[in-house]
Amino acid sequence: MLSSSATVLRSVLTKAAGYGTAITCNRTKHTLPDLPYDYNALEPYVSAEIMQLHHSKHHNTYVNNLNVAEEKLAEAVAKNNVNQIIQLQPALKFNGGGHLNHSIFWEVLSPSGGGLPSGDLKEMIIRDFDSFDKMKKQVSDAAVAVQGSGWSWLGYNPVSGRLRIAACANQDPLLPTTGLIPLFGIDVWEHAYYLQYKNVRPDYVSAIWNIVNWENVASRLQEAKMEN
Repeated sequence: MLSSSATVLRSVLTKAAGYGTAITCNRTKHTLPDLPYDYNALEPYVSAEIMQLHHSKHHNTYVNNLNVAEEKLAEAVAKNNVNQIIQLQPALKFNGGGHLNHSIFWEVLSPSGGGLPSGDLKEMIIRDFDSFDKMKKQVSDAAVAVQGSGWSWLGYNPVSGRLRIAACANQDPLLPTTGLIPLFGIDVWEHAYYLQYKNVRPDYVSAIWNIVNWENVASRLQEAKMEN
């Protein structure tokens, strides 16, 4: 069964592929997904205030702006306005990436998360990074090292069948940018942590590991392997 974030990804890609032939006036708009927990559920690691602003304001802005960009794209395609189509690509990438990234982010966190992964995910982490602690350090180091805003990701390489770590700037989505299928990501835009952790990003990154939903991450891995 597809996760809601996987459904978001499929929706974005399907609509993008269909603009050349579909009647886009009947296009279904993207919507802000519900959180699978209350805003205060991730405390003390992420405050309710941050979660409320992050989800209802920041993520919702990406959703709204993506819908506007797609409407303009549909008009440009209908008019065969290639210049306008090209001009819209940055807005589609930024807002589409913001929607995809956050839809994943909410699901890979859980108030009952933390601890260690198990099963196939655990075995692959040990195979590809020698240990869980080494993988954790590499993901954390990549997150702290992001200049400005961006994301650190644990992803699955469908070509090699191995787990890999990558950092993406701004809201660049992992799969279109690197070819890796996202399994777990850390949002290091300041709006994700500044109200609570100020400019001490490493403390926020360290805290996130206490609420990782390893069951969801493992499910993403299985879906990625099945699609390979």
